[in-house]
Amino acid sequence: MRFVTATQVRFGIVGIGNTLVDALGYALLATLGVPTFVANFISTTAGMLLSFTLNRNFTFRAKDGDIRKQALLFFGVTAFGLWVVQFGVITLVSRLFPGINLLVPKGAAIVVGLFWNYLLYHYVVFRHRPVSPVPGAAPVDSA
Repeated sequence: MRFVTATQVRFGIVGIGNTLVDALGYALLATLGVPTFVANFISTTAGMLLSFTLNRNFTFRAKDGDIRKQALLFFGVTAFGLWVVQFGVITLVSRLFPGINLLVPKGAAIVVGLFWNYLLYHYVVFRHRPVSPVPGAAPVDSA
């Protein structure tokens, strides 16, 4: 029994890569004097674009899907995870443990966000659809 699949390892590698692009891009832009909001917007957008491209082609190998639909779902799932799920976890942990170091709720939110992203990317955004045995026939779902 494997605890970690190859897809999960690839997801982790992509996550590290897009986090580095975000963090290093933000640091570079901020150092160059770009306003904080603009620097953060550019760096997070670059990280998300890289994440979409690598998760689609490398992690989940979903190159056959409709890229427009995948992109909309990906950005919707990612944005909701960042702005709603993480905020909710930060708020909940902060209220449950008042006075706790502010990085603990953020860390918890990141962990929950990782699970949120992986599960929804895997089962919704880049979901593999069974190939139909008869050309032109509707795919048969073996669930």
